Amino acid sequence: MKSNKIIIEAGRIETAYWKDIWKYRELFYFLAWRDVLVRYKQTAIGIIWTLIRPLLTMLVFVFIFGKLAKLPSDDIPYPLLVLSGMLPWLFFANAFSEAGNSLVNNRNIISKIYFPRLIVPLSSVIVSLVEFIISSAILIGIMIYYKSIPSVHILALPIFILMLFAAAIGAGLWVAALNVKYRDFSYVVPFVIQFGLYISPVAFTATLVPEKWKLLYALNPMVGVINGFRWSLLQTSMPLDFFSIAVSSTVIVFLLITGIYHFRSVEKSFADII
Repeated sequence: MKSNKIIIEAGRIETAYWKDIWKYRELFYFLAWRDVLVRYKQTAIGIIWTLIRPLLTMLVFVFIFGKLAKLPSDDIPYPLLVLSGMLPWLFFANAFSEAGNSLVNNRNIISKIYFPRLIVPLSSVIVSLVEFIISSAILIGIMIYYKSIPSVHILALPIFILMLFAAAIGAGLWVAALNVKYRDFSYVVPFVIQFGLYISPVAFTATLVPEKWKLLYALNPMVGVINGFRWSLLQTSMPLDFFSIAVSSTVIVFLLITGIYHFRSVEKSFADII
């Protein structure tokens, strides 16, 4: 009888790296599930924090930018405008941060056994994806409250989720690899996330950006993603901004390809440095 048991061998020679990722898929599942359990272990309300965080952030943004600053929302109820931008941003921020620290946090197994190291940051991104799916319940509830029924545009939503996932992986792989050698990045990442929140169209629409700055602004990969999310989910008269999506998609593909290449090029040194 053929055994399905996976044997993790120390010092194994990498001959078929991408096949090994599939071979070690059970380790991938284990790391992802472990992170999900540990994330809210010993908390009073557990995974409900996944719902509270975007809800409270939305309320703060609605008060500051909607009530006080009175930013335009292009005929979209302002809470919907904010939340439709907040959810993809929180997914990216969480995945970027967790992937960046994933190798350092798992130094014990990395320094002792062989397995494709790419599994570690990928599993941390999956955890953020689970949180993203759960927190989407808030957006659904608010859409029901405002009687906002998605149009046929919702069929394009998987494309923008794929873009979001790719952006998180690409950026996360870069930081994960750099953080092994330069621990300064553990301090840089929170600043990048905080700064990125305010330069991404979360609390406002990208139509507020002057025409002469649109190319530079679209270099932020989250611009095209958030614009696409809103266009897919909400009843809006705004046309799809193909320009921002094209530019952001190009940046995302660049991040993903170079992130994988750089990660693979320094991967063999992780066990010695970490």
